Amino acid sequence: MKPTTVLAALAVALVALAGCNRNEQAKPVVVAGTIQPVADSSGGAAAASRAGSQASSTGAGGAIAAAGAAVAGAASAAAGVGSAQAAAADSTADTVLSVAFVYTAPASRNGQEVGALMKSHERGRQEMEAALGGKVRSTVVQALGPEADVEGTLRQLATQGHELVFTTVPGHLDVVRRLAGEFPAVKWEHAAGIERARNLRGYGTRTYQGAYLAGIVAGKMTHTDIVGFVASVPVPEVIRNIDAFALGAQSVNPAARTKVAWVNGWFDPGREAEAAQALIGAGADILLQNTGSPAPLQVAEKAGKHAFGWGSDMREHGGKAHLGSVVVNWGPYYTRSVSQLLAGEWKGSSTWAGIGEGAVDLVGLSDAVPDDVKAVVAERRKALVDGSLRIWKGPMLTSENKEILPTGTIADDRFVADIMFYVKGVEGRVPGGGS
Repeated sequence: MKPTTVLAALAVALVALAGCNRNEQAKPVVVAGTIQPVADSSGGAAAASRAGSQASSTGAGGAIAAAGAAVAGAASAAAGVGSAQAAAADSTADTVLSVAFVYTAPASRNGQEVGALMKSHERGRQEMEAALGGKVRSTVVQALGPEADVEGTLRQLATQGHELVFTTVPGHLDVVRRLAGEFPAVKWEHAAGIERARNLRGYGTRTYQGAYLAGIVAGKMTHTDIVGFVASVPVPEVIRNIDAFALGAQSVNPAARTKVAWVNGWFDPGREAEAAQALIGAGADILLQNTGSPAPLQVAEKAGKHAFGWGSDMREHGGKAHLGSVVVNWGPYYTRSVSQLLAGEWKGSSTWAGIGEGAVDLVGLSDAVPDDVKAVVAERRKALVDGSLRIWKGPMLTSENKEILPTGTIADDRFVADIMFYVKGVEGRVPGGGS
């Protein structure tokens, strides 16, 4: 082993040892993509050994021992269940499942929840662990941004004995697909909707349905006929959310136009604030975001404009600016998926859940939203659930006035999953050469 590898492993183990003194309850904590268990709740070695790991760990001493074995046991044992539950599970450690969750932004900082996108995943993870008790232990990798060594971190998780790894943003798909082939004993789940293989699942939510409903509110309430979208990174998930927001606005206000400002990151409060300010400066009086911090809401509040939260309910951050939030509920999915692996019933498949399955919604409509607008939202929401409303239906034109769906044609999920064009009414061009 290289000296630098030994030193890095020792550093991680020392953090684990320190955590044993500071925390009575083991908590999965990772900073800047470096797997950093706060405390070893034991039992992690059993899961690691099933995946071929040579390391073992028991308590703080195990964390030190893991340093010489490239951290394998200590990191996989970082858990979100209480130490009392972990101790009770020691006698049946061979049944404890080791699971990892990879986030691109911090779900919390200094004890405060900050990243709305990742907060929704973290709450789902916590709900899963509460439901399954001592049957599962999880490691969390926070703030694994585009500059981080994504492949190296995921490879480390795979070699440390994690039997199931959830990656939570579309941008990591190519790496996950490659590692799924390299580590066939590990199950991989990637938040990309419809990707699948023998040991790879695509899972996602139809967030565009929530964006469409937000667009209805925006189209009804705008005074400038300009609405704005603070966008994260140019991948299909984000592009279709932009398009759905625009289509929702146009469905009630044909004059509505959508301007887009790109942050090029999932969580960057400073750049999100700048993007929101630019959109307001360009005439937008209502904003929707597909980013992780409440910065756009806060900018809208200061400017006397309105905005929607994203990922989780942001009403506490937006004051009078907050019109509602597009939220995602991951708990039922994570609980079901991990339960399937525990029962030996996990299979490569894909899941794309929406409002009808309780996975997505527009919540917290404020008193500023008129009752007649709320009634339209309720009616369209019902139509999305029963299938009588199809967002992706022709005639549909791109922003360059090219027909993308003929009259009467209803797009299938493959079409929707691959959207990389702006619909008519969205200004500008998709970064990277799209329409």
